Amino acid sequence: MLKAKDIAVTCIFTALVCIATISFTIYVPSTRGYFNIGETMIYVAALLFGPLIGGVSGGLGSMFADLLLGYYHYAPATLVIKAIEGFVVGFISRKGITLASKGNKRSWQAFSIASGILTGSLIVIVGSVYYSGYTELYSSIISAETPTMVINIPIEFWLGLGITTALLISIFALTFEPKFGLTIISCISGGLLMVLGYFLYEQFFLGVFALAEVPINMGQMIIGLIVATPIVKIVGKAIPHVGSCDRIKKEVQL
Repeated sequence: MLKAKDIAVTCIFTALVCIATISFTIYVPSTRGYFNIGETMIYVAALLFGPLIGGVSGGLGSMFADLLLGYYHYAPATLVIKAIEGFVVGFISRKGITLASKGNKRSWQAFSIASGILTGSLIVIVGSVYYSGYTELYSSIISAETPTMVINIPIEFWLGLGITTALLISIFALTFEPKFGLTIISCISGGLLMVLGYFLYEQFFLGVFALAEVPINMGQMIIGLIVATPIVKIVGKAIPHVGSCDRIKKEVQL
């Protein structure tokens, strides 16, 4: 049976997921979808409070955002896909607690460094191929005629960001958290399921060019990972009484 505290946290993160999703969007005409940063809050909820809260708040918050922004055709799929994403991130993160007691420090450091290299490579590949050049940015309300801003993003930006991300994760794993790779793999696993879910929905139900949104959703996954992991570390250490103190401390260390 759900505790009142869990219901309250779920409601709060449902609102946070919705706000994060609608706060910044990029319209994708070919799929009638949009890029957003809602993954940041889905991953924070899942990593801090586990699969149930991560799944429910992720699914409901993202669905409400679709409805508020006028993407009614995506709302039913979003409810299911984002719920699965949040659940998987939280579930794998929790299972990592059991794995953390196995293996030595050097093997976990190597695993985390490999995870950092994977994350950096995804940033370079996806960013340079699909997000370079002139990009139209929209905020809160979509308007196909008047973008909020138009910017030019060079390939060098993504190369630098990918290398920097890989180096920072590697340094962090070697210096502070050998098991940090578990958090990365949790987010990437849930994110890839999200990418697959939207691809299948767009391909077989909406009849749009589904491949066009694959890099868009991968971008959401990567940004969600980059933003969520430091937030989880900071919140877990600064407010240890959130949720179960021992549980949060153990999960954050992963």
